Amino acid sequence: MESEKIMKAKVSAKGWIVIPAALRKHFGLKPGTIVEVQEMGEKIVITPGIKDPVDEFYGKLGGEISLTDALLEDRREELKREEANVST
Repeated sequence: MESEKIMKAKVSAKGWIVIPAALRKHFGLKPGTIVEVQEMGEKIVITPGIKDPVDEFYGKLGGEISLTDALLEDRREELKREEANVST
């Protein structure tokens, strides 16, 4: 994408603008993406916000079995073995 290309957007009555599709695609802007809006002299600069690493990582380690459930099941089996050893 050319950095020198000028694109226009119209400001609505509510102050909304639509970022042109080519720019949204180029910067990976999807619905819900946070952007930063800064005043720089006589310009308004819109920058894609920094992604929260915690939000980005959420759900990446998900597997078929929850680690908590696996640990609880392991503990139940261990408790059964301990009780069997005590009663014999």
